[in-house]
Order: sequence, then C-alpha cells, then structure tokens
Amino acid sequence: MAIRPKKRKFTVYLDPEVEKALSDFAARRDRSQSMIAEAAIASFLSPDDAERREAVVARRLDQMDRRLSRVERDVGISVETIAVFIRFWLATTPALPEPAAKAARAKVAERYEAFITALGRRLAQGQTLRQEVSEDVQDVDRAGET
Repeated sequence: MAIRPKKRKFTVYLDPEVEKALSDFAARRDRSQSMIAEAAIASFLSPDDAERREAVVARRLDQMDRRLSRVERDVGISVETIAVFIRFWLATTPALPEPAAKAARAKVAERYEAFITALGRRLAQGQTLRQEVSEDVQDVDRAGET
C-alpha cells in the first residue's frame, strides 16, 4: 500500500461573499471547507474540465434542438389545420343573400364571444388537438393490429 504524502497548508484570500458561500455550502453538505476548496481547485485544474463543460453544453443544446423541432412540427400542424379548415369552409359555404348577410353581421359579435369562450374552456382542459390526433392514430394502429 502506497503512503500518501501529507497534505500541505495553503492560504488563499477570498472575497467575503465567496467565503460565505463556501461556508454555507460546507455546512449544508456536512463537509469541511478545506475539502470543498480542494475539490473545486482540482476540478478547475483538471485537463478534462473544459471537455466536461462542453459535453454538458452540447447535451443541453441537443435537448433544446429536439424541443424546438417539436414546436416547429406543432406549429406546422396548426397552420395546416387552419388552412384545411378555411379551404373546406370556403368551398362548402355559399354566399348569403343581402338581407341574410345583414342579419349574419348582426350575430357576429355573439358568435365570436361563444367561440372565444369555447376556446378558453378547451385550453383550460389541457388536452390539445395534437394529443387527440396522436391518440386517434394510435387507436387506429391498435385496431389494425388485432
């Protein structure tokens, strides 16, 4: 068994805030300030420290990229849904004659309020169209497998 050399005393000057943070951290972890300072210095001087930091940043960037891709996909689905609805509505809804058009314009505010209320209820439920579509697709897939 190799004998470890005796540790040597090393004095440093710390900013009061850094010293307080070190003291608090040591107390929370039930470790000595010396041990924490030694570990921090060793980590700072470690040649692979920069590589570890780079790996952490790369991992976070990958996560953000995946999330952004999902958001982009969801926005694309939303835009296509609205476009399909508008095309369908325009193709199937005939223009109203003038007397009926005046009556319809009078109902616009009431119908819009009803739409906003329904949308608010839907958003409060938490389930999204994307979730419903994926559940429908999964149900169809399961039905096809049996």
